Amino acid sequence: MARVVQFTAPRQAEVVEFKPEEVPPGHIRVKTAYSGISAGTELTAYRGTNPYLTRTWDPDARLFRDSSAGVSFPVVGWGYSETGEVTELGDGVEGLSVGDQVWGIWGHRSEAIVPAEKLIGHQLPAGVDLAAAAFARVGAIAFNAVLSARINLGELVAIFGQGVIGLLATRLATLSGARVVTVDAVESRRKESLRFGAVESFAPGTAAEAIRGLGRADTAIELSGVYAALHEAIRSVGVSGRVVASGFYQGEGDGLRLGEEFHHNRVELVSSQIGGVPPELAGRWSVDRLQTTFLSLVGKGAVDVEPLISHRVPIEDAADAYTLLDTRPGDALQILLEF
Repeated sequence: MARVVQFTAPRQAEVVEFKPEEVPPGHIRVKTAYSGISAGTELTAYRGTNPYLTRTWDPDARLFRDSSAGVSFPVVGWGYSETGEVTELGDGVEGLSVGDQVWGIWGHRSEAIVPAEKLIGHQLPAGVDLAAAAFARVGAIAFNAVLSARINLGELVAIFGQGVIGLLATRLATLSGARVVTVDAVESRRKESLRFGAVESFAPGTAAEAIRGLGRADTAIELSGVYAALHEAIRSVGVSGRVVASGFYQGEGDGLRLGEEFHHNRVELVSSQIGGVPPELAGRWSVDRLQTTFLSLVGKGAVDVEPLISHRVPIEDAADAYTLLDTRPGDALQILLEF
């Protein structure tokens, strides 16, 4: 039997068994090595606050609508940062071989059947092991935010939120030529951001004033998903500055006051979401290019993800991993489930 993580109710996770299916033509079977838990989007499903649980997304109108037909518990196999080994090929599959080590999205399950086209080209690059490859998706999210910021050499960039994605954004913005300052409520994460390239790191509350002591930020990237942090990011940039909102904000916008600095400084606010790349780059970039480019940086040693792995948790202890992220987020960075 194979195993999969499911959320049976808000803040209740369990591991259940399922019977593997046959591999149809054009598909492959992959045995999972690692699956990374998202401390942002995934926790909204675990906590029951994700909008897909209470509303329905209309893909044609691109609107959320009030409906009782949204995703319901149990939510099975959430997860988008998996790595593993190809163990079986369906008829007609080319471009992959049994034994290939690959990365992709198939959820927190011990094995999966995946369309081959989704994993062709996703073999691990040189210098990247299976644990590091689990950062492909979160790295792409950070990369997307940095591209959305349109950073120019020598600019001052403020990055709010120094969890896994924030720390990766700090490193990528530094590689892009920015002078980076960071903001986070957790002291250990502020210290870690200095190792990832930040020149200064501040606690929330008076961060905008502290940043302006170094000079008005040209751009700010907000990754915490906290409305008050988004407001502080807006306050930190100068006239006509750009703020990239890349966090997954929940509920009403408490703490966000758009009649103040946003209005008076004519701040540009843009959204970065991994469903697509910045529109001006869509002719040359794609989400897949974000992921493969990020992993190539890891393979070349330009980005080191190893310090971000705070816990490797056996799949049978998955419930404890979610409790840790939910109740003591400052004690963890990237948790990898091991299969």
